[in-house]
Amino acid sequence: MRRVLNLALASFIFSISSFTNAEDREVNTDNNEDDIDVVNESYVVEASYFVENINGGTKTDTPVLETPQSISVINRDQLDARGVSTFNEALRYSPGVQPEPFGFEPRYTNLMIRGFDAATTGFFKDGLLLANPSYAVSYNLEPWGAERIEIPRGPSSILYGQGSAGGLVNFVSKRPRAGSVQEYVLEYGSYERKQAKFDVGGSINDDDEYMYRLVGLYLDSDTQVDFLPFNREYLAPSFTWNPNDDTSLTLLANYQQDDSMNSQALPASGTLTTNPNGDIPISRFTGEPDVDKVDRTEFQVGYEFEHIINPVLTFRQNTRYNYAELDDIVVYSSSIIDSRTVGRSVYENFGTLGGLTIDNQLQFKFGNKLFEHTVVAGLDYQFIDIETVQFFGAMPSLDLYNPVYGNAFTAPGLITNNDIEKTQLGFYFQDQLKLNKKWILTFGGRYDDASSKVQNNLTNTLTEQDDDAFSGRAGLTYLADNGLAPYVSYSESFIPIIGLNSVSQNFEPEVGKQYEAGIKYQPSGWNSFITMAVFEITRENFTEILPVAPFSTVQTGEVRSRGFEFEAVANLDFGLDLVASYTNMKVEVTESANAAIIGKRIRWVPDEMASFRADYTFRKGPLNGLRIGSGLRYQGSNYGDTANTLEAPGFTVVDAGIHYDWKDLRFGVTAQNLLDEEYVGSCFVRGGGNFCSYGESQNVRGTISVLF
Repeated sequence: MRRVLNLALASFIFSISSFTNAEDREVNTDNNEDDIDVVNESYVVEASYFVENINGGTKTDTPVLETPQSISVINRDQLDARGVSTFNEALRYSPGVQPEPFGFEPRYTNLMIRGFDAATTGFFKDGLLLANPSYAVSYNLEPWGAERIEIPRGPSSILYGQGSAGGLVNFVSKRPRAGSVQEYVLEYGSYERKQAKFDVGGSINDDDEYMYRLVGLYLDSDTQVDFLPFNREYLAPSFTWNPNDDTSLTLLANYQQDDSMNSQALPASGTLTTNPNGDIPISRFTGEPDVDKVDRTEFQVGYEFEHIINPVLTFRQNTRYNYAELDDIVVYSSSIIDSRTVGRSVYENFGTLGGLTIDNQLQFKFGNKLFEHTVVAGLDYQFIDIETVQFFGAMPSLDLYNPVYGNAFTAPGLITNNDIEKTQLGFYFQDQLKLNKKWILTFGGRYDDASSKVQNNLTNTLTEQDDDAFSGRAGLTYLADNGLAPYVSYSESFIPIIGLNSVSQNFEPEVGKQYEAGIKYQPSGWNSFITMAVFEITRENFTEILPVAPFSTVQTGEVRSRGFEFEAVANLDFGLDLVASYTNMKVEVTESANAAIIGKRIRWVPDEMASFRADYTFRKGPLNGLRIGSGLRYQGSNYGDTANTLEAPGFTVVDAGIHYDWKDLRFGVTAQNLLDEEYVGSCFVRGGGNFCSYGESQNVRGTISVLF
């Protein structure tokens, strides 16, 4: 399989090179507007996967080519072409990113980037953190509400404060724009999936002073697991006021209600290995249909304000209030009794989170014929208030081959009742210095003051912790005339660790350091972009439990991630759109209190990942308006234990899609895991037994869209 993928990537690069020198090409480089060609009463939307400028990597409107960091951008055109319906699906074709490290997961996105967890500090929306300390509420963002998704890989604490060393995901919301937006979609698919969604907006007056947008959907669906639903309501209004050319205010809000259940863990015997009773069905539900639930409600409201004070100075202020409430009850397999029976437990988690985030920025742009400066200086503040109550108890066992639900059980006992407050105040500075329009030196630093309070209502004790840290970054990029841009960079991250060591001292913040070198290629005059990068990230001061009595928590761990990444997107002007990525990385323990795991790979992280997708649009003749596409996704094997003895094998799945545009209508069919490949996503050890989770099975969806 690896040979096939390497050949596909090689042919992709060759095809791009073949078109680099083509002449007289007319290419649409506007990523915000669609060009429509009317032929025989049907139309073709000219998609472009390439986004030239983003602000996720620098907090300034900077070309991706000039940012000394590996960045992926998944824009609306690509999301629509792939028929993306969940946030996990949106991230599947990006290098270094694992949106599903634990297999099929409907309730939230388990995110790992470059081998490191990013689910608690790696989700951003419109440049502001969606905090989730200790998995208190979790997030599962709705991709229909995204204009694009930005993925800067590697530490980004200089701009965003405490965060994962692997990188972050920035969800950029749909927002008002000039002109009219009208799209209505009906969808039906596998597992009785029924969905209706809409996207409407435009200018209220002729001079675009007032604009609005309203995005929404309703989803009612079953899933590949018995009794497990995936239902959602989503509504996102926004409004923009442009009183003059120098001032803009955009109000953004959204409401989301999810109704689902937890993913399933099944014994390795019967999923990964043979079982005398046969294979355990993918559809097997190990919980209790009348008990399990994951109900999550989110509400967010905020604004983005920008005022150009003069040609040199611009002020921005971005603010958001975020509220989330989670009712999570899961009955799960906690031990293995025999070859067909599992012991079960029940865990209940009820949490609320309220958060306020404010980011103030001053941008200075000045220079002369020799140099240009783009300086951003900022002050941001975060406040998070969390309430979490948790229960735990035993449940009746379950026969996996003849399950009987509804047996009586004892109510679980209260184990946690905490009130948590977290604050962070950060000062940051960054300068992008361009010399002779060829060399770009990007450097800066940030100072953070973070504090936390944990009120344990069971013991009536209060734990307080204060941390401060300085994070830096420096990078150098060279812009060649032929579109090549080699770069090198160094960056840092930090995360406060709540808790006390064996002598009752607060843990030091965990820190990350990355060295990265790469080359980017953006040929002049056509929509394409290639990135290749090598990196080394070291995480220091992470906590672990001593492997011998008294089993105390110590801060002696160190993990290193080394790897190579490749990504390319291209929109060729004869109708072929391509996306390819490849990741090769080794993430291993380099220091530990447990000498037996030094040199071992980190759990759930594969050494290799690769993907390739091609979409072709017919632009004339009897097939005008027809678009067909297919993609391959490969993930190598990973280990489910620290000793690297429990291995989940690699897998390859095929995705496909087809749609046809006629007048104002679009008819489409998309398929995830088209060939219905049955595979194990990951494994782990629980209660002395080995468990595994299946990956997503075949999922086919048909849509009818009305576009104006």
